[in-house]
Amino acid sequence: MRARLSLPCGKVFMLDTTKLKKYLGDARFWRDIARLALPIALQNLLSSSFSLVDTLMVGQLGDTPLAAVGMAGQFGWFLSMILFGMTSALTMFVSQYWGAHDIKSIHKVYGIALAIALGVAGVFTIAGAAFPRGVVWIFNREADVLDVGAQYLSIAAFSYPAIALNYVFMGVLRSTERVKLPLYATLVTTLLNAGLDYAFIFGFGFIPAMGARGAAIATVISAWLSPLITFAVSLIEKNMLIAPIREIFGFDGDFVRVFLRRALPVVANETLWGAGTLVFNIIFANLGSGNYAAVTIMRTFESIAFVFFVGLGSASSVIVGKSVGAGDITAAVRDSRRFAVLVPSFSLLLGAVIIIFRRPIVGVFDLGGTITAETLNTAVWILSIYAAEMAIRNIPYIMICGIFRPGGETKMGMKFDLLFLWCVSLPATLIAAFVLRLPFPAVFATMYIAEDWLKAVFCVRYFLTERWLKPVTEEGVAGLEAYRAARDADRDTGTATR
Repeated sequence: MRARLSLPCGKVFMLDTTKLKKYLGDARFWRDIARLALPIALQNLLSSSFSLVDTLMVGQLGDTPLAAVGMAGQFGWFLSMILFGMTSALTMFVSQYWGAHDIKSIHKVYGIALAIALGVAGVFTIAGAAFPRGVVWIFNREADVLDVGAQYLSIAAFSYPAIALNYVFMGVLRSTERVKLPLYATLVTTLLNAGLDYAFIFGFGFIPAMGARGAAIATVISAWLSPLITFAVSLIEKNMLIAPIREIFGFDGDFVRVFLRRALPVVANETLWGAGTLVFNIIFANLGSGNYAAVTIMRTFESIAFVFFVGLGSASSVIVGKSVGAGDITAAVRDSRRFAVLVPSFSLLLGAVIIIFRRPIVGVFDLGGTITAETLNTAVWILSIYAAEMAIRNIPYIMICGIFRPGGETKMGMKFDLLFLWCVSLPATLIAAFVLRLPFPAVFATMYIAEDWLKAVFCVRYFLTERWLKPVTEEGVAGLEAYRAARDADRDTGTATR
């Protein structure tokens, strides 16, 4: 379809709306985004408010408690990276099986993921509860920070099994396009968390003020509420979370091997990427607790800003994965291109808004006037760096998490992530921090630029090859063969015409 636009000079400009739709999407595409991405983004926004509320309220206690809770929270964040990797693999399988209407295989994948997630969370709970000082010591050796951080972690560690359940439940529900239940469960949990945080941190009525310890207690109670609500409602709805035990855990060795062959690269990817990020945080922590407090502020806001991209990435996973599993490869490629354009474009817009309002944003974290001016100024600088680099950083994110993985390719993303983080960004950041002794904002910028820019180029090049299309369903394999045959025939026809 072509639209005619009359220009002042009298000439007519032909606007090819067909080409615009190719990259901007049609009405169906935007309806799917509204139906999937918005609830997921809102749910992640509410989830991020857990750490936001903790940071805002603990921040009123001063720099040391803020840094201590931030460092102790890194242990739980590392667990979340492992769970995210496992859930990414879960999403790939479930979305493709959902497209192929293979419900029994969905339940088997659900059972495998449940067993792995709870096992890993159990190990982290034991380590955090039994050796909290040793864990916090990895990040910082300051006595005050160690005391507060260990106190927080010894309690917060008991939320980890609940977090694992939540990851698996959300992964299954999102991949089967049931996105509103996680949103409602998280809404209730978030409201409870805010109230409990205030009561336990500052004291309320008969509840004594407990500071950072109170924040940990509130986190544990709230974390367990979400999976309990989700499972209770699922019992009523009879959705994909509810099935006979023998069906959920009825997988055999061959099925487990198929799952692990695709899942292990993703889990290794997120685990080692998370480990690398922890090393960055150790570097930052050893550059001063004030600098780390600034990073805690920036990371908290980053987790809020990132919810929009998590929503888009999750929508892409479901839409692309479902099409691949159903054998509609043309639709999968078409929609993947749209997401590859949409996410960086939205990143540019959001980054500009953050830069404009960077000082008011940082100021929100110091409502009590207890954070030093130097820490706040550093937070403004690194928030600006994050915003300016956001579009480049989100290119690998949408391609690895929202396109390659749901398409069935789990190894290339791992290679790109780990190569540029461990072999480029980490050495460059260490040199900037301890050899060149650059100012802290410059060290922070080095970390981002060294990791993201070349990785974005490699991801785009691999995306264009379409080698990331690797279905796990019979329908998907047949569809891919037909798609490639048609593509090769078109190329042969074009060559003959020329």
